[in-house]
Amino acid sequence: MHRLNNKRILLGITGGIAAYKSAELTRLLKTAGADVRVVLTPAAAEFITPLTMQALSGNPVHQHLLDPEAEAGMGHIELARWADLIMVAPASADFMARLSNGMGNDLLTTLCLATDTSIALAPAMNQSMWRDLRTQENSNRLEQLGMKILGPGIGDQACGDTGPGRMLEPSELAEHCAKYFKTEELSGRHLVITAGPTREAIDPVRYISNHSSGKMGYALAEAAIEAGASVSLISGPVSLSPPERCKLISVTSAQEMLSASLAALDSCNIFIAAAAVADYRPADFAEQKIKKNSEEMGITLVRNPDIVATVSSHDQRPFTVGFAAETEQVVIYARGKLKRKNLDMIVANDVAQEGIGFNSDDNAVTVVTANSELTIPQTSKSQLARRLIALIAEAYENSER
Repeated sequence: MHRLNNKRILLGITGGIAAYKSAELTRLLKTAGADVRVVLTPAAAEFITPLTMQALSGNPVHQHLLDPEAEAGMGHIELARWADLIMVAPASADFMARLSNGMGNDLLTTLCLATDTSIALAPAMNQSMWRDLRTQENSNRLEQLGMKILGPGIGDQACGDTGPGRMLEPSELAEHCAKYFKTEELSGRHLVITAGPTREAIDPVRYISNHSSGKMGYALAEAAIEAGASVSLISGPVSLSPPERCKLISVTSAQEMLSASLAALDSCNIFIAAAAVADYRPADFAEQKIKKNSEEMGITLVRNPDIVATVSSHDQRPFTVGFAAETEQVVIYARGKLKRKNLDMIVANDVAQEGIGFNSDDNAVTVVTANSELTIPQTSKSQLARRLIALIAEAYENSER
């Protein structure tokens, strides 16, 4: 079930008494870490309320094809693109007939026609309706079109009949959903990643900072999500848009970043400190703008907390990865930091080299552990991030054994 972590499931519900089971299916998918959005047909809304499904999914329920509010936010085309999987449970005989004939006369059938993603149907109907030749032809045609037919099960039915036509149980359907997704390197893991610079205020209009763009940290967050992880991205001030499906925690100063990092440790498996945290901050903050009254101005600086060292020495210590931006003796300094800060891994790069490091789209690094060194030549930060996430995932799994 951990394969469902961070996956987007569009759950379609059609008219039938089995719609009550869709509530439990939604709960199971959410518990497994999936993001669930629900589409109700008009007939389905007679069996289970939109309010119930909204409360269970945590998202607004979609019902109407021509909904001005939905079109202003997530219209039916965007909803079709959003999903990693469309699951229709229950799928009535009427819905299957309309879909097999290419009809798009309500929101759910339109979504199924407009999507490029996988579609699974869980039929639920009277046993005579299921056995009817036309229903069987519709079911076969839908399978030929690439849709997966799950069930139906055999047993007692609400109408009093016994036979094939029962919707599979929610736990079975949740397992089927999980099988659509391959096991990924970090499925079910929670990563906390820091990114970007920090700003240390001098007065209301001035601050001390550095040249970090946040590109490396944001690329790592994207790669970790691709690898199946849940990601909390603790970001200093940057001009980047956060990756979809990550939890963004915006901070400004080093002290704010430390507080956010410690607050995230309860469920954290891997901590990646990719932020360029200011080493020092002004000892005093001027409440009003400092005026230019003299040719010189002195500022007393004090050391900021060492975030990654604090995390690595914490009672709830996760697998901890640091970054070392150096201008000389890169590996020597990185190995010293690895030992001194009690890290599991450190990623070192030479920011003095032209074309890599701060504000660049490319980077070249050396990955250092207690027993190894691996140099990764210059490549795009997105490609490098995927390589680093794979290395971190492998090292984390080895540490767990």
